Amino acid sequence: MTREEKSIAIEDLTAKLAEANIVYIADTSGLNADTTSNLRRACFKAGIKLEVVKNTLLEKAMEASTNDYGDLPSILKGNSSIFIADIANAPAKIIKDFRKKSEKPAFKGAYINGEIYIGDNLLDSLASLKSKEEVIGEIIGLLQSPAKRVIAALLNNAEQKGETAAE
Repeated sequence: MTREEKSIAIEDLTAKLAEANIVYIADTSGLNADTTSNLRRACFKAGIKLEVVKNTLLEKAMEASTNDYGDLPSILKGNSSIFIADIANAPAKIIKDFRKKSEKPAFKGAYINGEIYIGDNLLDSLASLKSKEEVIGEIIGLLQSPAKRVIAALLNNAEQKGETAAE
């Protein structure tokens, strides 16, 4: 790879990182062609961009990015693939699902909305994170519950008054 090609690749990765609030890094080495194809297909269906990257180029892109990736560059050893998603727990769920059949992909770390997560032991926690939509839905449900009770009480009160006025 020429110096110019590396520069273009770093700029491309920097642009991808700048647009992403959710980036997972995992080791996908050793997966056979069929498993790799299934992983890519699962990522595509979930709206996740999966890309195998060179560690040095990803590290330079992280340094050039406006985001603070903290200690994430320290995990860039061996084979690295990035999962770029819009839903925080989607890559973790896919990685966890594939790990039921083999040891890979091995989760290395993640950048999620400014927070840094490093270590395979965090995979279960990340998979159980609620998406923004799920949290908003729960909040709306909680907010609607008291309002529904008040409306029901008012209607009930109005019905009772209506019955006594009619009598």
